[in-house]
Amino acid sequence: MAWHLSILVMATICLMLFPVSKQSSKIELLQQLRKQLEYPRQLDPWGSPSSDPCYTQPTAVLAVTCEGNAITELKIIGDRITKPQKFSGYSVPNVTLSESFILDSFVTTLARLTTLRVVILVSLGIWGPLPDKLHRLSSLEVLDLSSNFLYGSIPPKLSVMSKLHTLTLDGNYINGSVPDWLDSFSNLTVLRLQSNRLMGSIPASIAKATMLTELALAGNSISGDVPNLGNLSKLEMLDFRDNELDGEIPEMPTAVVTILLSKNSLKGEIPAQFGQLNQLQHIDLSFNFLVGSPPVKLFALPNISYLNLAANMLSGSLSSSLTCSSTLGFVDLSTNRLTGDLPSCLNGNLNNKVVKFEGNCFKVDPAHQHEGKYCQRSHKWKGSSKDVGYVVTVVGILFIVLVIFLVLMVCNKRRCQEVLSKQLFLQKHTQDNSTTGMSSELLVNARCVPQAVKLGTQIQPSHRMFSLEELKEATKIFERSAFLGEGAIGKLYKGKLENGTLIAIRCLALHQRYSIRNLKLRLDLLAKLRHPNLVCLLGHCIDSTIDQSSVKRVFLVYEYMPGGTLASYLSASSPEKTLKWCHRLQVLIAIAKAVHFLHTGIIPGSLYNRLKTSSILLDEHLSAKLSDYGLSIITEEIYKHQVIGEGKRYLQNNAAETENLEDDVYSFGCIILEVLMGSKLHEKGDPSILKDLIVSISSLEERCEVLDPVVIGTSSQDSLSVAVSIMIKCMSVECSTRPSMEEVLWNLQYAAQVQVTADGD
Repeated sequence: MAWHLSILVMATICLMLFPVSKQSSKIELLQQLRKQLEYPRQLDPWGSPSSDPCYTQPTAVLAVTCEGNAITELKIIGDRITKPQKFSGYSVPNVTLSESFILDSFVTTLARLTTLRVVILVSLGIWGPLPDKLHRLSSLEVLDLSSNFLYGSIPPKLSVMSKLHTLTLDGNYINGSVPDWLDSFSNLTVLRLQSNRLMGSIPASIAKATMLTELALAGNSISGDVPNLGNLSKLEMLDFRDNELDGEIPEMPTAVVTILLSKNSLKGEIPAQFGQLNQLQHIDLSFNFLVGSPPVKLFALPNISYLNLAANMLSGSLSSSLTCSSTLGFVDLSTNRLTGDLPSCLNGNLNNKVVKFEGNCFKVDPAHQHEGKYCQRSHKWKGSSKDVGYVVTVVGILFIVLVIFLVLMVCNKRRCQEVLSKQLFLQKHTQDNSTTGMSSELLVNARCVPQAVKLGTQIQPSHRMFSLEELKEATKIFERSAFLGEGAIGKLYKGKLENGTLIAIRCLALHQRYSIRNLKLRLDLLAKLRHPNLVCLLGHCIDSTIDQSSVKRVFLVYEYMPGGTLASYLSASSPEKTLKWCHRLQVLIAIAKAVHFLHTGIIPGSLYNRLKTSSILLDEHLSAKLSDYGLSIITEEIYKHQVIGEGKRYLQNNAAETENLEDDVYSFGCIILEVLMGSKLHEKGDPSILKDLIVSISSLEERCEVLDPVVIGTSSQDSLSVAVSIMIKCMSVECSTRPSMEEVLWNLQYAAQVQVTADGD
């Protein structure tokens, strides 16, 4: 009996030790991954050797999901988002992981976690060719390695991963051609290879991946034809933008919701079958070489909301009986060769529809249309000997002009160098003495950044010049009843245009003398700031002296926002306007998007916008927009005494402190503080509360290190806690790592997700 008892005890001990050793192995593997990723701060919760990652509180940048002792999900979102101008396949200091990083070894360690079903490793600086041993993760269903530095071709062995349904490799340096074995994935539903270096054509075999619902290959150098995708019966989103596709557009699956084919070289006519895509909501075929007339039924699809056919060679006339769907909100037909009358349903003044049609030969709005001959000539010039002779003559004249120009350049080389050196000196002098850094050279070359426009802008009414008489009529000669208020940047009036549109007019009295040309350059730059969360600048009016030698006033005409300011909703004097926390959070997200666009949406960015709650306006649906933005482009004034939040803080003469306290991130932190506190502190209570709170926050440098689990957020799953953490980070001027508006926006969106989850629970 004794030996029976011994065996039983030994077996019990082994069974007890087995899960412990398995758990220990799991922790060791994760610690090894942390070491190979060079200890990113997102993995600090794994710092304790005894901590179990399965019980680590998940955040937006780190999540580990376990079933029993098996790890099924690993999500790590890093902050290595900077992309070098040139990447040659080697480590880049402070951008990628170091030279000692070996991707093959990292994948070997990762593959030992055989139960993984979801792997998301984004923006971690991972570099190297994608190893084919990834296929060892046979249970993998989701693989996301976007925004890293992967290069080479996609390993064919990945095709044996039968359970994989989502493959995302956006924002890498994958080259070669699009794999022709994608149909081997029996369950692949999402394929995203955007912003890589893929070349060649799209293989026809992709049409056999019948489970695909999303196919995104935008931002590569793919050429050739678009294959027939009719067999992809479940495809809902197709994104082939910014490539070099040059064939004709094929017919599309009937389930498709979004078609994005802009900025290619596609030719031929728009397929008539597009008029039968009843699920279609968003289609962009702009900047191609499409001809013929657009299908009439395309405008009447039951779910269509966005239709962009701009910058093609479409011709003919649109039927007067053309009907538009009630869901259609935006149509762009500009820069084509369309003629005749504009159908009544495309009247932009009806049903709140935005329609752009300039650059055609329509009979309406002749100031923005070509003459009829322009659109007719586009069909006749080919094969005409007369036109060929005309072209030869023009080319000959241009050649002679070019020769003369080159001779003049050689003769005046020395003078050109002197002029250039003077321009560089003046430009530097202007930048050194301007608070905004808006030199004349930058103003001339100011432009919108395409990526920022894609991410955040929406089509809005075009900017135009107003006459002073129009504004006087709209405001009844600026009578008292039209006066809305006055601030440090001028008086504000409410007006009504002849067509019934309500407008807000900001009158700026300039304290600096401008030439008309210089002022118009600045106004043109301001007009480029278009975003759904910016109050739309409809136009301007320049009130100059009779001889136009100087400018007295500038009137900026904005859309009118009937909901009033955010400050009024936070005021205790208007309890009927009280905003719930979820609405306040949505307002903060909207303004963060607007400020992020102001920083990155144009070059040069508008960095100092004197943000405050009184410049945040709401419409009747509580949608928020930022007003009085970018005015430093025009005024170039530094206001030494500025209201930050709602407590006065006198800025020091020190330039570094001025930059810290005046920048938009700090001001946005003050807005968050006021949104959190509710009513205006200076109206009720001690006005020193805000000042003392800001000073105490600024002095606690250690907060910069403590509040790190969510980039700038907190490990708490409470949206209010996240907002407080963002506010502290923004206002802690002593911190060496102030967040960017992109980080602020990202964390606010995370807070919103937390709030939605909490509401659902």
